[in-house]
Parts: sequence; structure tokens; C-alpha cells
Amino acid sequence: MTAAEALDVYQARFDAFLEGRGRREPGWLTTIRRAAIARFLQLGFPTTRDEEWRFTPVGRVATTPFRPAAEADTPVGRDDVQPFLIRGLGGSQIVFVNGRFAPELSVLRSVPRGVQLTSLARALEEDPGLVDPYLTRCASFERQAFTALNTAFAEDGAVLYLPADAALDEPVHILYFAASAAPVVVYPRTVVVAGDNSRVRLVESYAGAPGAEYFTNAVTEIVGGAGARIEHVRANRESFEASHVSSTHVYLEAGATFSQQNITLGGAFVRNDITALLDAPGIVCTLDGLYLANGDRLVDNHTAIVHAKPHGESHEVYKGMLDGRARGVFNGKIFVRPDAQKTDAKQTNQVLLLSDDATINTKPQLEIFADDVKCTHGATVGRLDEEALFYLRARGIGRDEARAILIHAFASDIIDRISIEPVREALEAVLLTQLPR
Repeated sequence: MTAAEALDVYQARFDAFLEGRGRREPGWLTTIRRAAIARFLQLGFPTTRDEEWRFTPVGRVATTPFRPAAEADTPVGRDDVQPFLIRGLGGSQIVFVNGRFAPELSVLRSVPRGVQLTSLARALEEDPGLVDPYLTRCASFERQAFTALNTAFAEDGAVLYLPADAALDEPVHILYFAASAAPVVVYPRTVVVAGDNSRVRLVESYAGAPGAEYFTNAVTEIVGGAGARIEHVRANRESFEASHVSSTHVYLEAGATFSQQNITLGGAFVRNDITALLDAPGIVCTLDGLYLANGDRLVDNHTAIVHAKPHGESHEVYKGMLDGRARGVFNGKIFVRPDAQKTDAKQTNQVLLLSDDATINTKPQLEIFADDVKCTHGATVGRLDEEALFYLRARGIGRDEARAILIHAFASDIIDRISIEPVREALEAVLLTQLPR
């Protein structure tokens, strides 16, 4: 179907979806859904004429007749999701299959008093006030079509709430798994609220059955209160036939610390949007990323760090490895508003092109409206260092093995920043199987 026909299809599906919801959800959410679908129909699917999408055509997503995930009839058992669970992780692992909570596949541990780890569907049914103040607070759908589409159709996802001074000693793993014989679309929605001086480590991962063709349209909202400490690992291990579009929105208050490692190892078409708003003094924000693509795959990372108040720090390093005819896009923006004096911001993008046909479009950006700041940004694109290869070969290491050592060292810099040991080991093992030889 054409992109124009797809808009009519989504409108018809929304009408049927809303009718099926009936009176099961609060009126304020129905109002939000109606506004979101209306905005999506106004915006339409982005095209390469849009500056933010000029290197990322979305025809693969817009013209494929993805069915609602509720129609998926492929049974999924523990053996299917086991390879994507994290061995040795002491905390809860909450699993969603085709966008819906699967308690029989999840591992739920006890949490401290006041902490709530539940599904969005359950929260909306039993305690809608838990998510009312936060749903769409960070992730506005006015300018992003895919965020509007998720807001209109999202039924389920993970909700993690920590009151002030709470601490989760063990990490929480949220796994979104997709499997279907026919192309389906899923809309995971994740809401994380960390109260003042709370502490949490969170792993958010996406995976799918090998060879499955599906579309994941995910939105994550993270709110960090004053003095909160949040560590966030985001791992994409989607099927190599899947399309993945995600939007992560982070809002931080005074003295909060947020760090993220965004690891993309799967998906045929991947777009990650990450926005962090540092809306108070003394915030430290770290965004690190690693992406690996080969064949005809495309990986696009768009990040934005907004310094709105003084004495903020941000550190960003994104690394990519592209082989075959793969294409990569990196657009990293740092905004420093007039009130954000004494800002210290650093941004780096490094890319290895491992074949003559691989392509990268990189655009680091600074927009500074304050005069007392320290801000740097840069990008490097190249091949493996021939001098380093020669050094290794001079010590009896074969060319292929020397090449693999250098590629692994380049990628490990980001993987090693993950503080959760079982997660670091699991992603390291996956990375080793995918690195070009």
C-alpha cells in the first residue's frame, strides 16, 4: 500500500481499537489518544524532505501492511525468550510478548516498600493515578509522528515507580519480545519515575524470533527527581528482518545523575531518538551508544541534550561499525539555553567503515545561547588503522585475527561502560558473534 493509503488504514484501525477499549480506561486517556491520532494524521509519515529524516526513508515501515499485534497467533514459550533473558541477574525480569505482559514468562522479585513494578495495562485498570501525572509528560507527540502513533495505540508496557529515597539494589530487566507468522506492529510504552534521592538500574531490551518481520514502535519516558541516580541500558537485539523506531525522553531535576548505554545489534531498519532535558542546576547526563550493522541494514541515532539551567554536565560518545552496504546516521545536538551558564558538555561520534560500500552521515551540533560554557563536539570516520594492523602482524598475529582484535577493542570501549556485570557479559557475548571476521 502507499503511504497515503496507510494513513486511512491506521485511522480505521484506531476507530476499531477505541471501540474495543470501551469503558475499560479513564476518560483522560481516551482524550489523549484522540488528540494523538489526529496529530499523526496531520503530520503523516516523515519523508526525506524533512531535515530530521533526510537520510532515513521510512517506506519500509509506511507501506508494509502490519497487522495489530493482538492478531498474532504464534505461540511463544520460555524456550523462545530464554536466550534474551539475562543469566545471573538478581533482580526482576518482566517480559512482554507482542506488546502484552506475559506473567508466565517473567521472573518477579520482591521490591522495597513503596516501589511499584507493574504493567501499564494493570496500572490503568487498578490505579490510573499512578501514571496519570507522567504519561506524555516527557514524550510530546506534537512534532513526532511515530510518538503520536504510539500514544494513540499503546496498550501495555512496563511501569516502574520509586518513591523518594527508595533504592533498588538489584537491576530490573524489561524485555519486549515479538514473534508472529505475519508482519505485526507493537507499541510498547515504558514509564519510569525515580523520586528524589532514589537509586535504580534499569535494562530495557528488545528482541524477536529469528527471521520474524514486525515493526516495533516504542516510547520510553523517564523522570528523575532531585538527587536521583538512574543507570539505563538499552539493548536492541531485534530480528534482522524487523523495523524498530523508538523515542526515549528523559526529564531530570536538580542534582540528578543519568547514564545510558544504547546498544544496537539487531533490526533491518532502526531509528532511535533520545532527548534529555536538564531542567535544574547540577545535573550530570551521560549518553553512550554503540551500533553495528551489515548487509543492507540502516541504523539512525538522533540525540538531543538540552541544558536549561546552570552548572550542568553532559558527556556523549557514540561509536558505530558498518560493513557490507550498511548505512548509518548520527545526529547529536547539544542545546545550551541562556540561563545555563557554567555548562560543561562534550560530544564525540566515531565510526569504522569496514567495507567500501558502507555509508555514514554524521552531524554533531552545538547551539549555545550562554557565554560562560565549555562545549566541544567532533566526529571521526575512517577505516582500521593500518599501522596498528602492521604492529599486531609483526608479532605473529594473522591479518584476520589482528583485524578482529582491533574491531573488538573499538566496540568494547562502550560495552565496558555498562556497570551491571551480567548485562555486560551477555552483550559482549552477542557482540562477539556478530563482529566481522
